[in-house]
Amino acid sequence: MRFTFIHAADLHIDSPFAGLGTKDAAVAQRFARAGRAAVEQLIAETLASDAGFLIIAGDIYDGDWKDVSTGLFFARALGALQRAAIPVYMVKGNHDAASLMSRALPYPGTVHSFAAERAQSIALEQFRVMLHGRSFGTRKVADDFVGSYPARRDGWLNIGVLHTGLDGSRGHESYAPCTVEDLRRFGYDYWALGHIHAAEIVSTSPWIVYPGNLQGRSVRETGPKGAMRVTVEDGRIVEVTPLALDAARWLHEPIDVSACGDEGDALECIRLALARLHPLAGGRPLAIRFTLTGTSPAHTRLVARRERLEEEARALGFQFAEDCWVEQIKLATAEPLLPAAAAGQSGEIDLDQLLAASSGDPAFAAVLPELVDSIARKMPRELRDEFAPGDADAMARLAALARDYLKGELAS
Repeated sequence: MRFTFIHAADLHIDSPFAGLGTKDAAVAQRFARAGRAAVEQLIAETLASDAGFLIIAGDIYDGDWKDVSTGLFFARALGALQRAAIPVYMVKGNHDAASLMSRALPYPGTVHSFAAERAQSIALEQFRVMLHGRSFGTRKVADDFVGSYPARRDGWLNIGVLHTGLDGSRGHESYAPCTVEDLRRFGYDYWALGHIHAAEIVSTSPWIVYPGNLQGRSVRETGPKGAMRVTVEDGRIVEVTPLALDAARWLHEPIDVSACGDEGDALECIRLALARLHPLAGGRPLAIRFTLTGTSPAHTRLVARRERLEEEARALGFQFAEDCWVEQIKLATAEPLLPAAAAGQSGEIDLDQLLAASSGDPAFAAVLPELVDSIARKMPRELRDEFAPGDADAMARLAALARDYLKGELAS
């Protein structure tokens, strides 16, 4: 017998898109629709694949609903699967643990949510599949959470459904911590994991799989997002195929501007990058962050004109599509060092030496953290990451940036 099932996780329905609302309300509105559209794509793909069942490995919601429309949207989506007689099996994760959700709506009878009190096994007689899973009752779970999963059923295909960060080495907090070896000991054929937002096939013996989140929500979650389609033949998993189901996409692209002599040259590099990258979105709304790199004679002018360059880059993006958005221009460039013989040959003031002395002045160093802190408190939360008033290295970088800004203004 041959059949398929779909493995998804981390839908985070109605999660906000970080930062876009502070930059362009129209673009933010387009991206805000993407989260629900990706869920609709998941349902459509499950139907089109004639899947035997759908697994959702936690974090269906981003937390308690702001209003009931979030729950009604998901209930409507599940209704389409019920009408097609496709069952859904899901666990709750750290974002939608039972203790965090103050409201609930009845799910169709074809939807099975694993209990939190103990791990459960559900037999799918038609496919000779045994599902094992456990939901989060609270955001933090007991140390023996994974150890409580049941033994495999011999002669059946055994699937574990688990929301975990494994050993915590993948950049996410290690909820329900465990190792690959811990999972192997169960003898299951497939572990349907959730929590890590980057898709990854951790192991093929047995299959230990993260599908990633369904929809990228910020520039930290770049590239295609979606789910996994798993093909089973004669009781063995023969194929695991990534599915791109996202309805909007994020990219973070470096551009080497070493050869650029001014802002115009850098803008042309950005235009060429947009022409190359926009088709990769497949017609989806696209938000791109560019980081300019390299040792460039245009460095100080780029620092001084970064905001203007960003505005012009956004205008270029709109030439490709109304939802091709340059989210930000970041600078990681450096100024070329002058030959030692060139320093001090003219009678002009040595601007570098003057600014270096000013930035190293103890009085300046003492007042800078206070000034930065007062500004940071007035900024939106998502824009504060680069401001750390108590960090001496961060203050030194900020002083260097101010120096380059001034030099760029004077050069202009």
